[in-house]
Amino acid sequence: MRGVTVTGTRETSHRNPTWYADLFTSYLGPFATDEAHFYVGGATGIDSLAVLWLAGNTKSGITVVVPGTIAEQPADARQAIGQSRDRLTSVVELAAASLQTSAYHARNRWMVDRSELVIGFPLEGTGASGTWYTINYAAEQSKPRLVVPV
Repeated sequence: MRGVTVTGTRETSHRNPTWYADLFTSYLGPFATDEAHFYVGGATGIDSLAVLWLAGNTKSGITVVVPGTIAEQPADARQAIGQSRDRLTSVVELAAASLQTSAYHARNRWMVDRSELVIGFPLEGTGASGTWYTINYAAEQSKPRLVVPV
């Protein structure tokens, strides 16, 4: 089974949902075999859009990982998780005591540590973000990365 971490920007309002669906078809689709397993954070933006796309368009396993609890996630992220619940392999709540940057970094490392590939969708023109942290962590682990700015 191939583990794939999906990471990306929370800011997705500059494109329409169809654009993201086409993007995921092009860049997640080739890796979405029946044997693949995707690890996706449970946040707003790329995370929620990817969970919905994977659940609706693939037979791959999907694990949603949150730094605290599902209840602490933004409303749209909780909705995406709930809407996809029957397709999720698992939901991992890491139960961080406080949702600081360090908790999100720990979540991202947890996903990368279980993956053979990281696909990142950073906001175009940004250089420092949680997405880039995750991509750079994967590089430190000598894991392949596919970076698709949005």
